[in-house]
Amino acid sequence: MMKKRYLVLEDGSIFEGKAFGADSASLGEAVFATGMTGYQETISNPSGCGQIVVMTYPLIGNYGINRDDYESIDLAINGLVVRELTEEPSNFRSGMTLGDLLSLKGIPGIQEIDTRKLTRLLRDKGALKGKLTAAGEDINLDEVLAEVQGYEVPTNLVAKVSTKRPYPSPGLGKRVVVIDYGIKHGILRELNKKDCDVIVVPYDTSAKEILALFPDGILLSNGPGNPQDVEGAVETIKELLGKKPIFGIGLGHQLFALACGAKTAKMKNSHIGGNYPVKDLETNRTDLTSQSHGYEVLEDSLAGTGLIVTHKALNDGCVEGVSSEQYEAFSVQFHPEASPGPQDASYLFDRFIQQMTASNRKENTNA
Repeated sequence: MMKKRYLVLEDGSIFEGKAFGADSASLGEAVFATGMTGYQETISNPSGCGQIVVMTYPLIGNYGINRDDYESIDLAINGLVVRELTEEPSNFRSGMTLGDLLSLKGIPGIQEIDTRKLTRLLRDKGALKGKLTAAGEDINLDEVLAEVQGYEVPTNLVAKVSTKRPYPSPGLGKRVVVIDYGIKHGILRELNKKDCDVIVVPYDTSAKEILALFPDGILLSNGPGNPQDVEGAVETIKELLGKKPIFGIGLGHQLFALACGAKTAKMKNSHIGGNYPVKDLETNRTDLTSQSHGYEVLEDSLAGTGLIVTHKALNDGCVEGVSSEQYEAFSVQFHPEASPGPQDASYLFDRFIQQMTASNRKENTNA
């Protein structure tokens, strides 16, 4: 028999359901994720660190967990909310159930609640602080609500998910130094497909140390949380601008914009899922994209920064990509490597490699 569990939100909303995963309690920021598939990639994406993720598709876990679809070695989320959990998945790749994985990783989940009602609530009010209570215990819900309302969202999320030591992902092509703010494996896979010689470094690596690795280009990775909380990142990027081509993804896009003088802000509704339409303003092409972010670059702050908007979201009009008029540098808010989601925007990795090639030619000509 499954144990009872509650999800308590800061506005006083309480959802009663059945527990799965770990028996322990967990605090976090409740957000909703769209998309019919891709739950394994979503829960293992480091950009989700600190979040209690609500899956909008009602049936979750139906194809199990496999060895190939992880976006990090450890799960990043603080909790998972689903309408119905599949206990017996059906897929030839499945190695274990979603519930077993969450139990193994110490992450609580709740099922058999009205996720449509919960999603509408989060859509109308924005992300809310919440707590998944311990499984099967007698709970004083008034005390839990007070705890949730007093909870401060951590500001050191990047430090939690970034690698502690540099490591290589060798290739024979262009050397790319990736600054790890919470990188997805999908980014490394795309770079490896292009035969790039990749070196991943911690988020607090200095510009001097990065340039000492003789990169052809620098990639600013995705990651969780508020870009303004990433200590030292903006200063490092400022030092790197103009030295080598730069490509920013996700949080890296926001940090690049901040380094150029733009501003960022928290969104009312996060973009999390694999079905967000984005228009490339340079080609007039519309791509369906994978996204995972709760902050955005403010378009009205771009004046005087030397940045031009290259991509815009068709659903809400927010900035999805920028390019520098002064430096060989560009960035996108969405995930061109997908994982999960469509691979419409993977051509951006080719654009980055072309930029590195052109930069090398220029350096050789001037040498």
